[in-house]
Amino acid sequence: MASAWCGALWDKLNRKKTLEKDLLQTPLHRCLSTQHLALIGIGQMVGAGVFVLTGTVIKDKAGPGAILSYLFAGIAALLSSLCYAEFGARVPKAGSAYVYTYITIGEFWAFLVGWNIILEYIVGAAAIARALSGSIDALANNTMSSALEEHLSLPGQFLSQYPDFLSFAFVMSVAVIVALGAKLSANITSVFTVINVTVIVSVAILGFIYADPTTWDSGFLPYGFQGVLGGAASCFFAFIGFDGISIAGEEAESPGRSIPVATISAMIVTTVLYIFVTTSVSFLVPYYDISASAPFPAAFAARGIHWAKYVVGAATVVAIFTALLGNMYMLPRTIYAIASDGLLFRIFAKVNDRTQTPVIANFVFSLVAALMALLLDMETLVDFLSIGTLMAYTMVAASVILLRYQPISECQFELHPDPTDSATDSAGNMAATENGSSSESKPLHHSYSHDDFGKLKKLFRALPVLRHCSPGTAVATSTIIMAAFMAALCSLALYATESILRAEWWTIVLLVILILGTVFSFLVIVAHVQNTAFKTFQIPLVPLLPATSMFINIAMMLKLTYLTWIRLAIWIAVGLVVYFAYGIRNSAENRSLASYNALTSYGGDGQQAPVLRGDDDDDDGDGGAEEGGDGDKWKKSQEEKPEFE
Repeated sequence: MASAWCGALWDKLNRKKTLEKDLLQTPLHRCLSTQHLALIGIGQMVGAGVFVLTGTVIKDKAGPGAILSYLFAGIAALLSSLCYAEFGARVPKAGSAYVYTYITIGEFWAFLVGWNIILEYIVGAAAIARALSGSIDALANNTMSSALEEHLSLPGQFLSQYPDFLSFAFVMSVAVIVALGAKLSANITSVFTVINVTVIVSVAILGFIYADPTTWDSGFLPYGFQGVLGGAASCFFAFIGFDGISIAGEEAESPGRSIPVATISAMIVTTVLYIFVTTSVSFLVPYYDISASAPFPAAFAARGIHWAKYVVGAATVVAIFTALLGNMYMLPRTIYAIASDGLLFRIFAKVNDRTQTPVIANFVFSLVAALMALLLDMETLVDFLSIGTLMAYTMVAASVILLRYQPISECQFELHPDPTDSATDSAGNMAATENGSSSESKPLHHSYSHDDFGKLKKLFRALPVLRHCSPGTAVATSTIIMAAFMAALCSLALYATESILRAEWWTIVLLVILILGTVFSFLVIVAHVQNTAFKTFQIPLVPLLPATSMFINIAMMLKLTYLTWIRLAIWIAVGLVVYFAYGIRNSAENRSLASYNALTSYGGDGQQAPVLRGDDDDDDGDGGAEEGGDGDKWKKSQEEKPEFE
């Protein structure tokens, strides 16, 4: 009895999201071009990183080495963004990492990712609002902060020195704008994104004009290389906006092409801008004199350029306001996606008939963000934000690996025709000959059939243990083990650095074991047949790139303070209560396993898998069901489904 109950619970925790017949169908208007998506990504990233984090990272964590922090964070974020781009092109839905995890790993893990995404946007809104308030206060010679700190100071280590009523007002005001409609929010964001980029370039040029190279005399890495890594973990906040592209992808005209191009373009432009402007401000004043809350206005004022202080300060306010608007624009959409699946209270999925926005979700979670902006200090918010984001990025990278090695019976996406199917191959070659060129449905040329996906390659099929694993199982297990070895390896490298440098025997032995374990787990994944037949964008060098992304993200997470982990644990504990008390029983996937298995079962070469294989004419399988049953209906629905753009 107990084992049956545990088995049923396990099945519920790991059930996967069933995708709609047509992934391009949406009640939203598909009107966004590649340029629109790129501007959305840049608009969310630019401003938030430079005007919120630069001062904190330079002064307290890395010194001028913050330049390297932004570079490392940009590279790591680029790897993560490529994983998002692959999924976004394949599943152009607003849920972003939550949906991707739901499809490949399971419901419970998807909920945890979605819960952390909510945290990402809530804390992001609070941190940006604090920076906006700080910039305005700097323009007023800190009059507001001085008065509030004198009369309404707050006790406690993690609280702000004073309640920031202005940041509270900003969050709630932007919530009203977002509630009035997507078109109004999008128009404002598009206009101010161009202003943001102009501000960044202008600030950097002005800084180089008044540069003083002697500011680096105290050293480029005053906090050492570990300070650079710690700064890089915090600098991830600057790149959070790229996942907004995948959320906005549900309104893209051609998501299969637009999302990858827009994501890569936005990442490159943003990284270059961040490095450029960070170098500039580090030349204005020594790192220990930089203001943590408003680095640019204060730096120009310290050099006696008072007119520049007000110009830059006003421009900073505009840029940060744009970042706040973009952040809060994505917050209710993410909550709506999770609530629509039944994992959050369905009241948050309600859309106002007049404004066509999830008004209830918008105001409830905006109020939470406003209260955090009112009471918490900047450093607490920044570290809290980084760990949730890094966890989501790690899960998406792992999901790419799992998706590429899924067996054909679990794949729900359009694929190129099976190259080992002679009938399809002949038809494809005939079409190519008649047209004089290869059609989009031309088979891929490799030596493995679709049925081999997730299985061992021919060279390794005699390996013990692995040869007995079902397709995809060994890869999933190896991915988990690899992540565990990576975490242990990063912990050893970060917290036993001196022992490693002294070549103490126990650290060397442990280091070798952890490296070999990581490499072995990776090689087990490589030994299996990968699915490269997807018709949408695919990142290169899988599993190397997503595995590298996992390693970098895990290292950055472990660099954060233990108090940050405690705060995250508290947030996850709240989420677990929500999931087990509500989500697990109200999930849209809460159907009988018998019905679900009948829909997704796959019996071999002669039966239809729940996947578009591009060879409808020659597949006469019955899907494991009698004619007119669930399997036949599934096949017919897939035959009628249009190709991805």
